[in-house]
Amino acid sequence: MDPRRNPFAPGAGTQPPELAGRDELIERAEIALDRIAAGRPARSLILYGLRGVGKTVLLGKIRADAEARGLVPVRIEAPENRSLPALLAAPLRTALLKLDRLEAAKSGAKRALAALASFAKLKLRYADIEVSLDFEPLMGIADSGDLEADLAALLIAVGEAARERGTAVVLVIDEVQYVEEEQLSALISALHAVAQERLPVTMVAAGLPQLLSRMGRAKSYSERLFEYVPVGALDSGAARVAITLPIEREGAEIEPQAVAAIIAATEGYPYFLQEWGKHSWDIAFDETITLQDVENAGVMALAELDSSFFRVRFDRLTPTEKRYMRAMAALGPGPHRSGDIADAMGKQVTQLAPIRNALIRKGMLFSPAHGDTAFTVPMFDAFMRRIMPDWP
Repeated sequence: MDPRRNPFAPGAGTQPPELAGRDELIERAEIALDRIAAGRPARSLILYGLRGVGKTVLLGKIRADAEARGLVPVRIEAPENRSLPALLAAPLRTALLKLDRLEAAKSGAKRALAALASFAKLKLRYADIEVSLDFEPLMGIADSGDLEADLAALLIAVGEAARERGTAVVLVIDEVQYVEEEQLSALISALHAVAQERLPVTMVAAGLPQLLSRMGRAKSYSERLFEYVPVGALDSGAARVAITLPIEREGAEIEPQAVAAIIAATEGYPYFLQEWGKHSWDIAFDETITLQDVENAGVMALAELDSSFFRVRFDRLTPTEKRYMRAMAALGPGPHRSGDIADAMGKQVTQLAPIRNALIRKGMLFSPAHGDTAFTVPMFDAFMRRIMPDWP
C-alpha cells in the first residue's frame, strides 16, 4: 500500500494514531490537574514502566491537556549527568515569563523570576546551569546554597505567582530516574512544601521501574505524596484497537489472523505494535493486510528494532556489561535471581554486584524484588541472543 498513507508512527515519544487502552490513566491525570487548578489538594503522578510502553507519549498528552486547560506546563527531560538545577532553570524561566506577560500576575511573577535568579546562583555548585536571567536576585529567597531549602523557596514563589493569575504550574519530567538521589530528595521535599501551602504547583513524571525504590530511599513519605501509576503492555483488546482503527480510517482492512499475529509477536508493547503495523502496511500489495504480510513484515520490523531501538542501548554497554546481559538472556526473559546469573557466568554474586549496579544506573536493568534482576527493555533477551549468538 501507499507508504504516504501509512498511519503508523514508530518513534521516540511520537503519539500513535490511536492512543488505545490509556483512557483511565489520562482521566486520572485530568482530574488531578483540575483539582490543583481549583486550589484543591491532589497528589502528583508518577508513571513508571519498561521502555517502549508509551510513557513519554502519555506525558505529551497530559502536557497538551494542561495547556488546553490554561495551565502552564514546564517540560523537562532528565538525561544522565545533568543536575536538577540545570534542568529546571531554563524551562522555569520560560514559564514565569509567560505569567509575567499577564497583567494580573505581574508582581508575583516578577518575584518568582527574582527567586529563580537567586536559585541560579547555585551554578557555583552546579556548573552545568546554562541560562541567562535578566532579573536581579532577590536577597534571602532561594539563595542559601542548600538545594533542598532553595528549591522549596523557588517552587513556593512559582506557586504564589500561578495562584495570583488563577492558573497552575505543572512540572512534566521525563526519565526522572536519572536525577541524582540527593537532588531527587530536594525535589520531593519542595513539592511537599508546596502541597502544604496548597499552592497550584504539581508534577507529572515518568521513569523506569527502579524509580519507585529510588523515590522511597530519597524520602520515606514519597509514597503518600505521589500517586504511582504503572504503565505496561496493552491487553489484547486495546492492542487490537491500536492496530485496526488506524488501518480502517484509511479505508483499508486487516485480517483477524494478521492482527492476532502482530499482537503475539509484539506482546502488546505499544512501540512494537507501531513497528509491526508500519511494516505490515508497507509490504501489503492491496487494501487488505494478510497473515502472510505480517509474517514477512516481522523480519523487517525486527531488523529495524535491532539496528535502532535495541542497538542504541547495546552500544552503551562495556564488554563486561554485555557479557552480564548475555548471561541473563541465556536464562530467558526474566526476572532472574542474581545467583542464577552468577552461576551462568561462573562467578560469585559479590563479584558481579558492581556490574549489576552499573547496569541499573544506566537504565538497562531493574530489581523487581530483592535479589531479582530484570531487563528494562522488553524482548531484550532475544536481541542479546541474536547479536551475541556464540556466547559464552
